[in-house]
Amino acid sequence: MAKSDLMLAIEQVCQEKNIPVEAVLETIEAALAVAYRKEFGNKLSNIKVEFDPETGGSKIFDVKTVVEDPTPEELEAAKGELEKEVRHDRTMGMATPRGVAEGVAEGEEEKKRFNPKTDMPVSEAKQIKPDAVMGDEIVQELETPAGYGRVAAQTAKQVIIQKLREAERETLYNQYKDKAGEIIPATIQRVEGKMVFVDLGQAVALMPPSEQVRGEQYRPGQRIKAFLLSIEKTTKGPEILASRAHPDMVKSLFEQEVPEIKTGAIAVMGVAREAGSRTKFAVKSTQENIDPIGSCVGQRGARVQTVISELGGEKIDIIEYSDDPVRYIMNAMSPAKIISVKLDEENKEAKVEVAPDQLSLAIGRGGQNVRLASKLTGWKIDVLRPEGMEVPGTATEGGAEAAAEAVPAEEAPKKEEGGETAAKSTAVAEEAAKEEAPKEEPKVE
Repeated sequence: MAKSDLMLAIEQVCQEKNIPVEAVLETIEAALAVAYRKEFGNKLSNIKVEFDPETGGSKIFDVKTVVEDPTPEELEAAKGELEKEVRHDRTMGMATPRGVAEGVAEGEEEKKRFNPKTDMPVSEAKQIKPDAVMGDEIVQELETPAGYGRVAAQTAKQVIIQKLREAERETLYNQYKDKAGEIIPATIQRVEGKMVFVDLGQAVALMPPSEQVRGEQYRPGQRIKAFLLSIEKTTKGPEILASRAHPDMVKSLFEQEVPEIKTGAIAVMGVAREAGSRTKFAVKSTQENIDPIGSCVGQRGARVQTVISELGGEKIDIIEYSDDPVRYIMNAMSPAKIISVKLDEENKEAKVEVAPDQLSLAIGRGGQNVRLASKLTGWKIDVLRPEGMEVPGTATEGGAEAAAEAVPAEEAPKKEEGGETAAKSTAVAEEAAKEEAPKEEPKVE
């Protein structure tokens, strides 16, 4: 049997809006019931409509549940309450009485109260159905009025549109709610001030300034990979936050490029990131004969270069995790070579001693290297010279002032040609750097 034009139109709307056909049909039936109840219905009727999309016709029913006979006082009180609710609904522009919904919200006592709109006394029900018992449903078909079609179309239009929007929002939320923490391909839709709107295909995500990478330029039509930070349900549809600066984005990119991370052969133990500049990425092997760093780097650096390219050239230090905090801190301070590490476990502080020619590497530009190492390990790190003199400035887990900026003016690192900073320390440090002292193995204390 060929489908009617109405059914074809409904299916087309459902396909465009990506919503189930059943949801639309239920919405149409609810809208038709509202239209009948508003224009032709009795205030004591509980209207249900069965809509046939093939013919465009509908059948109208009054559905009631059989309950025990109420007392005259209960019946009078129930009718008075219903009349009050109907007057309130007309004043507020509502189409349906509130009695049933409020009865559910107000507790068990309200549920047992007789409601002439939805309930029918058993004595009255037996006149319609002789074998009726409490709990049965009495369904009576009502006559369709002559002008019902025109009124129904006008009244149902806005209700159907609203229900379709609600169904579309619910479908979008269900589609994306489980994708938080994932990276998906996206397109920049538009840029409004500092806000960037990202087209995910079926929905639009917002990328606020705090989740953007400093220095990245976003242009409409530009294709990017977006990290879905959160998906929240709102009255206007799902609110999706996207990010390019979150540390977990680096982790997700490596999961896509390194099969060993996906399978669990390599575990990601921590990520410390300053988006657009540098990231420290700690990994360890959960299986023997697997090199965690080599697996992440890939053959000729192919895997890590793919991640770096996606991040716009951001530097990535791949660190091998160790259960020994001394070894872990030494690895995290890479590429600086560490002479010794002293731990204060009570205060979770670490004093790291480096050679004079390693100061600039240990501190990093603007204190970045020691700051990221502190975030990665969770230890407060102080950098010391070999003589035991502490380098002013510390790095804490939450980020700290740049250690280099705290060095006295005569000892501050100076910028040379090419923009690189060199650790030009005191005369004593310079003389020590010139001495050809034999290399010593790192000491662990």
